[in-house]
Amino acid sequence: MTRFIAPTLALALVAPAALAQSLEMTKAEDRAGQIGSEENFTGTVYVAPVFGPEMNDVNAGEVVFMPGARSAWHTHPIGQWLVVTAGTGWVQERGGEKMTMQAGDVVWAPAGVEHWHGATDRTSVTHLAVQAAEDGSAVEWGEHVTDEEYGR
Repeated sequence: MTRFIAPTLALALVAPAALAQSLEMTKAEDRAGQIGSEENFTGTVYVAPVFGPEMNDVNAGEVVFMPGARSAWHTHPIGQWLVVTAGTGWVQERGGEKMTMQAGDVVWAPAGVEHWHGATDRTSVTHLAVQAAEDGSAVEWGEHVTDEEYGR
């Protein structure tokens, strides 16, 4: 009987590796992006998908805001991580103080917290935006951030 345990255990340990998928790479030049919609952004914003919802409905995009550009007010049903990769920008929760975010900073916006984010008036900012979808939606957009709100 012990003669069968070792081969069975070895097969059990090797089988998942035999069924594993291979690594995939998407080259930067193959990640097609687009200018952000005027409905959801003010100013020049470039959005490029990083990965889609293949992993438990989680997706990510690389977002580049030129000086003065920003998102509209919005919420996320599950929440959102912003990983700032370049430049300096601003982020603000509705009713809160505007905060400066810089390369290396990570911002967490909990589910349902209304906020906006974007570049400062003089610098660009790039961040990865990571969020999960609930019932097929990862964001609910609101009204534009006014120039007065942005300038505070």
